[in-house]
Amino acid sequence: MKKGIGLNTGDIRLVAVTRANRALVAALELAPEQMDFVASNAESLEEAETDEDARPRVVMAGTRVVGFLMYEAPEDDDEARIYRFMIDRASQGKGYGKAALREVLGEIRGLGHISHVSICYEPENDAARNLYRSAGFVEEGLDEDGEMIADLALPARTHEP
Repeated sequence: MKKGIGLNTGDIRLVAVTRANRALVAALELAPEQMDFVASNAESLEEAETDEDARPRVVMAGTRVVGFLMYEAPEDDDEARIYRFMIDRASQGKGYGKAALREVLGEIRGLGHISHVSICYEPENDAARNLYRSAGFVEEGLDEDGEMIADLALPARTHEP
């Protein structure tokens, strides 16, 4: 396969973390210069085991594990928070991040009780900033840890009679 030619980004889907794919998720890597931008997947998977609101998802491109994300969308809140999002360094630059973001936003919309989604990232992470901005996220400012918070208002759901 030639460099730059990958699966159609329409082949991207999100699946639950299972015993069968857990080690593959933990083995995903970022480029060295990206390591400080996000917690390790192993730490995130441990966190998901004790956080009942955590919704960890594996990003699949066809049959390959290419990324990981995690969000929460408590039923008693109208806000969802995406707090882990990464694509393996070998799979970056192929549109998988944009497709995975589209998939998770669709999943969140489908929950029915969410009116906006927030995401946080390191301010110097230009790739993340550009990705989230392209999806309509608006930067709100820095949190107490110095991370940028961006918010996306979801369109109101219309109910057919």
